[in-house]
Amino acid sequence: MTIDLELPDWLSRIGVFDLETTGVDVTSDRIVTAHVGVLDAKGRQIAARSWVADPGISIPDAAAAVHGITTEHARSNGRAAREVVAEVTDSLRALLAQGMPVVAYNASYDFSLLTHECLRHGIRPLESPGPIIDPLVIDKAVDRYRKGKRTLEVVASHYQVPLDGAHEAAADAIAAGRVALAIARNYPLAATADELHTQQISWARAQAESLTEYFIRIGRLDAEESLDGAWPVRDATAR
Repeated sequence: MTIDLELPDWLSRIGVFDLETTGVDVTSDRIVTAHVGVLDAKGRQIAARSWVADPGISIPDAAAAVHGITTEHARSNGRAAREVVAEVTDSLRALLAQGMPVVAYNASYDFSLLTHECLRHGIRPLESPGPIIDPLVIDKAVDRYRKGKRTLEVVASHYQVPLDGAHEAAADAIAAGRVALAIARNYPLAATADELHTQQISWARAQAESLTEYFIRIGRLDAEESLDGAWPVRDATAR
């Protein structure tokens, strides 16, 4: 891609956030590793913190195969889950309190799972977190008809963003931030981070509705089922 738009001022610094977990169910799965950092407008990391947690449950082999953290490693090297959840939440709260947008790829997964972890451990969750930037939602909106998968690895490659060590929380968080910056250099975005946040709420809902229709058509969902399009935190009662 050759377009090189000037970045809006509100992208001069961005937070980045990613979780690696025991599985994909936001209500019952647990945090294994986490990363919260800050990038400048050139995508350079200027602040960062990473965590390894002992989730308190066994890490399934399938999950360990993705992120490389086994149950034994987490128990030997991880900190108490409650401490990690509290510190990750506090770090994000501090960035958002500054008005800094936080980038998370497929944000409704990470923020929803973090919310349930907070509730599980008696920690005050983030309340209506924002502004959030979700490159997955934005990319689907600005380049709706591009064929192919929209995993972070594929989308990063599309925007010529290197991703070394995929499914490692720090690598994924940083790559997601750089993808967000690349999208902003290729497509005109909203005038403010808050305005973009509001747009993504509508985009995510519409994308979920479209995907629901497709899944029903191919038999992956029953006609009465639907995907939850709430963003950036999913409805705990929805599928």
